[in-house]
Amino acid sequence: MKMNNSLLVLFAAILLHTPVSATDDYQRNWNVDVMHYRFHLELRDDTDSIDGETDITVRFVTDGISEFSLDLIGRDPGAETGMEISDVSHNGEPVRFSHAEDRITISMASPSSVEERRIFTVSYKGIPADGLIIAENMFGDRTFFGDNWPNRARHWLPTVDHVSDKATVEWIVIAPSHYQVVGTGRLIERTSLSTGYQQTHWGSSIPIPPKVMVIGAARFAVQYVGTVSSVPVQSWVYPQNRDEGFYDYAIAEKVLRFFDGHIGPFPYEKLANVQSKTRYGGMENASNIFYSERSVSGNRASEGLIAHEVAHQWFGNSVTEKDWHHIWLSEGFATYFTQLYNEFTQGHDAIENGMRGARNTIIAFYAQNSELALIAEQLSDPNRMLNRNAYQKGAWVLHMLRRQIGDEAFWAGIREYYRQYRDTNALTEDFQRIMEKASTQNLQQFFQQWAYVPGHPILEGTWRYDTNAGQINITIHQTQPSGNTFMFPLDIGISVSAEVPTRVETLQMSSAVETFTIPVDSEPNTVTLDPDTWLLFEGELSQQQGDVSQR
Repeated sequence: MKMNNSLLVLFAAILLHTPVSATDDYQRNWNVDVMHYRFHLELRDDTDSIDGETDITVRFVTDGISEFSLDLIGRDPGAETGMEISDVSHNGEPVRFSHAEDRITISMASPSSVEERRIFTVSYKGIPADGLIIAENMFGDRTFFGDNWPNRARHWLPTVDHVSDKATVEWIVIAPSHYQVVGTGRLIERTSLSTGYQQTHWGSSIPIPPKVMVIGAARFAVQYVGTVSSVPVQSWVYPQNRDEGFYDYAIAEKVLRFFDGHIGPFPYEKLANVQSKTRYGGMENASNIFYSERSVSGNRASEGLIAHEVAHQWFGNSVTEKDWHHIWLSEGFATYFTQLYNEFTQGHDAIENGMRGARNTIIAFYAQNSELALIAEQLSDPNRMLNRNAYQKGAWVLHMLRRQIGDEAFWAGIREYYRQYRDTNALTEDFQRIMEKASTQNLQQFFQQWAYVPGHPILEGTWRYDTNAGQINITIHQTQPSGNTFMFPLDIGISVSAEVPTRVETLQMSSAVETFTIPVDSEPNTVTLDPDTWLLFEGELSQQQGDVSQR
């Protein structure tokens, strides 16, 4: 759900979201764990109605469970859209169920035993109002694209539709033979049927949340770009812009090589980059990323978008936030790792420029949302949590953490975080614990002020040159309206002339007002805050006129 090389352009495209109802006080039976979905779907050209049959493998965490619930949007009387259930069964025998308020409650003939697994089959049909986008593409061709984020899978798939519930998945899709179907994981079967239809079977043995398990069906041109560490890289684009799409999306091989080498092994069976009808600039579906159909340009303008979505395969898909309030573990990571990719491919100036742009975006957002911390527990809708804090401030937290603990510890911690939480869920405190161990530093103050406290330092400072003492005197006030005092290292850039490189001194801000003296060999021309772009703040230093020795 991201866009382009510049973080400012990136976020502008991302926020073209249509609000949907979604809360993180999700009511579910935590004693039930879905292990596997096997989705059987039939798509047709003469109707937008789909026929579905889903086999759901459930594991019971405790004894005595007699019923559990799934999410599926029902069809109200007189409505055109929504799903109607014809049958729910277990081992071929019907079981009692109710379908009310967009939930299926399944009653079992006998209570569960701990660690027992049962398979239930839900048969249904209907026209999805959302979640599965059935529409003509930019060239007028009919297409079908899953678009589940954040909790829209329930419009067309019976699931536990929450970010914390990860399961393996199979897709068995029957569609008219002029469609090619792409889906999660690896291709298991593609068979032409005698009826002019084709059956396609995709599957993955790697657990993922419903938000990123999808299929797409369209007329495609498909290119097999290459492999990275045995992972095949593919491009699926509309045949009308085949050449441009193949050229644009092939950059994903280079992107994948960077992340695979720096973070750890790619988590899925393939990486398919798919031109689609997603409502977002890009959607990081596991193993088959869907990009806006307008992302194809023929000049690789979407390299930053591709980097962002590929980074999500590790952070957001494999390591998934346990609840929506920690969405920065997905969006902030993908945003910052795009900048790390830019730094690697374009040099350090690229990341400085990107982070300055992100800082300006955060400052503007804070001016209108001063009550929101990075982890904003007062919000319940993931769409509202998908804001500039989640993207740009999340990226800045990682950038400042990298500065505080150093590159070696930062990358070691990132790799260990991925290793420990691969294919599972994590919270901010889990990430903090990993980074503390990697750096041998206590990071409680760091995470408390940057993740849980709204805002950032707003600095007003002055400097004056003392001829007799051969030093500059600096006074800095933290003036943020909240009254919160931040503690952080502050770089001071001291420049004598354009010909002499800027000298950088690091000071420690620990209170609302700090005074510092820095010895110098001659009178500076300029004294600046944060010359190398390592701090999230706003403000500047101004020079006090007159030599202090004359006062």
